[in-house]
Amino acid sequence: MHRFLIVIEKTEGNYSAYSPDLPGCVATGRTRDQTARRMHEAIDMHVRGLLEDRLPVPQTHSTAEYIAIPA
Repeated sequence: MHRFLIVIEKTEGNYSAYSPDLPGCVATGRTRDQTARRMHEAIDMHVRGLLEDRLPVPQTHSTAEYIAIPA
């Protein structure tokens, strides 16, 4: 099993997503949920393509966390 961090960002008219560990693998959608589903599909297709072509699947190096700053 492979796990990849995705970043979902709100833009003016929709949402967009990417994975820092899979450059070029992106998705967009009207809602956050739609974007997350599409990103899951994009990553699945990307990884399957790498495996079919006998190319290495990138290792996950990215992590994320929130920090709190007193205001």
